[in-house]
Amino acid sequence: MKDLGAELHHFPPTLMNDSGGSLLCFPNLNTSCRRLQQPRSESALFHTLLTLISLLTVMLNLLIIISIAHFRQLHTPTNVLLLSLAVVDLLVGLLVMPIEGLRHLETCWLLGRLMCAVTPYVSYCLISASLSHMVLISVDRYVAICDPLLYPTRFTLTNVKICVCLCWLCYIFYNGLILMEHMARPDRFNSCHGECVVIISRVSGTVDLFVTFVAPCTVMVVLYFRVFLAAVSQMRLIYSQKAVKTSRTVKKSEWKAARTLGIVIFVYVTCFCPYYYPSFAGVDLSSSLSYFAALSWILMLNSCMNPLIYALFYPWFRKSIRFIFTLKILQPNSREVKIL
Repeated sequence: MKDLGAELHHFPPTLMNDSGGSLLCFPNLNTSCRRLQQPRSESALFHTLLTLISLLTVMLNLLIIISIAHFRQLHTPTNVLLLSLAVVDLLVGLLVMPIEGLRHLETCWLLGRLMCAVTPYVSYCLISASLSHMVLISVDRYVAICDPLLYPTRFTLTNVKICVCLCWLCYIFYNGLILMEHMARPDRFNSCHGECVVIISRVSGTVDLFVTFVAPCTVMVVLYFRVFLAAVSQMRLIYSQKAVKTSRTVKKSEWKAARTLGIVIFVYVTCFCPYYYPSFAGVDLSSSLSYFAALSWILMLNSCMNPLIYALFYPWFRKSIRFIFTLKILQPNSREVKIL
């Protein structure tokens, strides 16, 4: 269930401010929720930290988008998937992280009824789109490694772009169905003014768990297991000296890409598993605010980690960063530079 810390609780009336008054989200409203007061130093530290994480996520993913979009040599089907995934991660850093940071630091929903309806829907769509990109990347690497003769005809730029668009449309429609009642009446579960409560039925939550996590992760694990078996088979051919040298050279870049994207998928699943564990365990997802705050931020940090993985394992990304920061991309014919 993709809640992203969607429920905020009102706090007991024993919480008082320094002057002895109640800490209300909206002091002029008697129906206002109560807020949890934090020390100023602690609040400033968390505000700074969350702002830096959000800015870093936006900046790193923007570098990926500029790199792949600018250099013609990077216009490959695999990189189109990475580009689209970077757009998703950039939107997480630009839209979801600031709002979730405000929600958890203020312990009140201050953005109004309309944003309460829209924000969970945007978050759900981005999570679903991110997962669908991981599945497409797994399929891309599986076909490139296990059926290289078929790859150029099936994974063309046009076909990949169509698949990405279809994934976006499907999840926009799917999450609209899941959150239809919430978007129609976003305040129906609020007990006071200053909450944004999202409740999904147990049946819908179970279906959502399998549609957006269990099934896609199963596909990814199976495909990468097949890729691993192909790697073992090829190594045996190499050691038995039955492989042609040129064949090994062609496959080398494919194996490196498979390894790097395998790490990306492993990190992705690692970040998402803690969030979905309560659904497996049958725990009420609205039982603890701090619990959900921690899980949702672990999930969102994945959007910042992907570009860091590319920087570690992709020489073309490091080279393109140098071109961007030295403004060489503004030079004539810089799009034709051999970046690989």
